[in-house]
Amino acid sequence: MSQVYTTDHSASVLRTHSWRTVANSAPYLLPHLKPGMKILDVGCGPGSITISLAKHIPSGHVTGVEYVPDPLEGARALAQAEGVSNITFQEGNIHALPFKDNTFDMVHAHQVLQHITDPVHALKEMRRVAKDGGIIACRESAELSWYPESEGIAKWCEVTERMQRAKGGNPHPGRMIHVWAREAGFDSRSVEKSAGAWCFGSDEERVYWGGSMEDRARSSGFAKNAVEEGFAEPEDLEIVAKGWRQFVEDENAWFGLLHGQILCWK
Repeated sequence: MSQVYTTDHSASVLRTHSWRTVANSAPYLLPHLKPGMKILDVGCGPGSITISLAKHIPSGHVTGVEYVPDPLEGARALAQAEGVSNITFQEGNIHALPFKDNTFDMVHAHQVLQHITDPVHALKEMRRVAKDGGIIACRESAELSWYPESEGIAKWCEVTERMQRAKGGNPHPGRMIHVWAREAGFDSRSVEKSAGAWCFGSDEERVYWGGSMEDRARSSGFAKNAVEEGFAEPEDLEIVAKGWRQFVEDENAWFGLLHGQILCWK
């Protein structure tokens, strides 16, 4: 069992990940955050959601784990810069979490299951380290939409999905994560399903999202792997980059991403 991440933790990738907070990427957790909770954030990346969770429970503690060390130094520095001390970051594999049974009140993963080979086993691991009565929470992309039509964005979508599937991943599985939860041992009555969305349409949002995606197409693990592994030619990536640049510059452009969300009680 392994991760099948199609990119890396380059600056352009971390820029998109660092924008994420509980408010914009996990608001479905807010009613369930209680003082003194012990939370595990799996696949924490640069730590922005992890830090946001810690700010919501100052009397509790949040642990962020990532399967490679690359982004963790930056995550620790960000927490220190923002004065957040009730937090730790460490390496950890979602297929074999380095914690004892019944450790956490909440175990959270945001856009992680799509990047691994065995999401059902991962959910079993998340369930194992959760306390009895604890919550396992996951949010995964389900559907993409954009305006206007764009050859570059369409090619980006096609290449990334083909890469992910070839490596054993599950692109945009938000529509079925509740099924994986059932297969992981959760009773249907203990699984709450919902949906959330991102929308990038303002000038600032288009610069953030489109600019980051343009940079990924020009220089990132995604660009390197796509060419070296035969999923795209350099000219394909140039079409992708230009598509995202056009998105940034078009005041009528809009990009939406629907997410599926689950809360599972152990």
